Amino acid sequence: MKSAPCPASGGRRRRASVAIRHVKFSLLALTFLLASEMAPAGTAVPTPCAVDPLPAAVESASRPTDGAPEAASGYTPKPPVRSSRAMIVAANPLATAAGCEVLLRGGNAVDAAVAAIAVLGLVEPQSAGLGGGGFLLAWNAKARRLTSYDGRETAPLAADPYDLLRIAPDDPSPPLPLTVDTAAGERFDALRASGRSIGTPGLVRLLERAHAEQGRRPWAELFAPAIRLAEQGFPLSPRLAAVAKPLTRWLQLDAEASAYLLTPAGQVKAVGTILSNPAYARTLKELVSAGPDAFYTGPLAHALVARAHASRGADGTPLTASKLADEDLARYRAIERPPVCAPYRAWWVCGMGPPSSGGLAVGQILGLLERFPLAQHPPAAGAEGGLPDAQAAHWITEAERLAFADRDRYVADPDFVPLPGGSVAALLDPDYLAARSRLIQDERSLGMAPAGTPLAAAPQYAVGPEIEEHGTTHLTVVDPEGNVVALTASIESAFGSFRMVGGFFLNNELTDFAWEPFADGMPVANRLEPGKRPRSSMAPTLVFTRAPDGGLGEWQIATGSPGGSAIIPYVTQTLVAQLDWGLDPYAAAAQIRVGAFNRPQTWIEDGHPTPAAALVEGLRARGHEIVRRPQPSGIATVIRAPDGALQGAADPRREGVALGW
Repeated sequence: MKSAPCPASGGRRRRASVAIRHVKFSLLALTFLLASEMAPAGTAVPTPCAVDPLPAAVESASRPTDGAPEAASGYTPKPPVRSSRAMIVAANPLATAAGCEVLLRGGNAVDAAVAAIAVLGLVEPQSAGLGGGGFLLAWNAKARRLTSYDGRETAPLAADPYDLLRIAPDDPSPPLPLTVDTAAGERFDALRASGRSIGTPGLVRLLERAHAEQGRRPWAELFAPAIRLAEQGFPLSPRLAAVAKPLTRWLQLDAEASAYLLTPAGQVKAVGTILSNPAYARTLKELVSAGPDAFYTGPLAHALVARAHASRGADGTPLTASKLADEDLARYRAIERPPVCAPYRAWWVCGMGPPSSGGLAVGQILGLLERFPLAQHPPAAGAEGGLPDAQAAHWITEAERLAFADRDRYVADPDFVPLPGGSVAALLDPDYLAARSRLIQDERSLGMAPAGTPLAAAPQYAVGPEIEEHGTTHLTVVDPEGNVVALTASIESAFGSFRMVGGFFLNNELTDFAWEPFADGMPVANRLEPGKRPRSSMAPTLVFTRAPDGGLGEWQIATGSPGGSAIIPYVTQTLVAQLDWGLDPYAAAAQIRVGAFNRPQTWIEDGHPTPAAALVEGLRARGHEIVRRPQPSGIATVIRAPDGALQGAADPRREGVALGW
């Protein structure tokens, strides 16, 4: 009997030209051929996991100069998807389809995640790829074991704490290229265009370790979808084009990037243009034939280091070279870290620990909210999740301020900066959080919150600056055996360091370190140091019931989002919407975004279809300084419904879809 097909997510489809229809047919045929080649002899070939390879058109696009984590790309409603066996949600339809096919062929959640992220590195190169890193959370249903893998980039061993500020101790000039325009993020873009922003990539080692320990299908098989798409081409998506348009100046510094994405006149190629990437196909084939070591030693590794060391742009612009060396790549290891699990009402909420602040900050926020009756303040009824209640939004954003205050003082790479008490326990202690939550007043915002003193210890580190992290991608997978993967990956800002090698972009993750290593006469925990991993906000998250013995029960929610520092508020709001307000996964993903860092400003999403005047007025009455701006979250959620079925939802603000079978 043939397996049931993976239905499309039901999102609004873009009217296609004859050329795009031809591409769509070719890609669907390609998927079918892939399934045929992957199937064992004598096995019936399943119906392909059909998707539209060209997502809905971007309605608006903007450069993230106003503090938003990434460029906005419009809003396209997408009904949730229901299935009985398996589900995958990823940030681009072609990546979702690749993971879906692996599941249909008997692969498990880890296998599907590897296939999907390999395709995302091709079709969403602005957000993630082999030149970056990530964090992976995996639930093994049979072993009842939750594992978290750290594939975060590392600073070069030759790094200096002041590398982001000066060329050398005897040359205080900022890293090149120079820019006379310090407005609109130009200084930051100039820094990331220098080699000083590039960390040792960790994604390949992350995938290698997760697959070796928990994968099922052969490693080589999982890259077939990405290799075929790279060779035969795929249509340039509306979001990729929109994100590239304000960055053409910087993309032109790299000959490979410019040839790939820009016309000879220096403009972004038209949406729907068929992009092939033979260099990426060759890189993946090398990883297939020689294994992951080929990325960290040998010709590919040497080419990566050479590209990082480029001291001239394609147009002759002087650039400061990276300090990345062959030794940095050869020494890199992905690390298994203890997952962070925090209690929240009847559930356990689990995520990544440091060097990601995501799991710890989300856990703290929820712990701070325990004493507030959020269920009594649901959103006003309405489409797309309704409008959040102002009182509830006030409590949530105040808790976010308190959590970010602790994050900015204490959280960094734990191999360099131990947490108070040596673990997350002190920062998640219920008594500590209860005392901190009493700082939250019902009718008045804190504006900026002080960091706490867990264990009553004198702080050893200064409060670090509020670092605005940028782009990422996220995918969530559940397989027929009940195994779950939540994977968040990144190259930091759009197109990373703008340097392309082997068909992928190199990251600019070192800009996630504090640029100033000292403040108030004390070191900053998240300062740049040789071999250190920069702090992240990535927050792949799994929610479990509480078992009778107090341990992890059954998984209920798997979610995560791109969005830089805003990932933490995005994921928190999504969880509260489902756990406290009973929203379905799509309504929780679609709801108008409201959140805060540890600043006086509270942001409310601009461009959402829900009128927000009542929310704005309610928060202003409580002393919030309101900022309206786009909030391009990318929530990708799968839940286990009460009847045991799976429900998947992709964020309406991006190109992703959910597929199930």
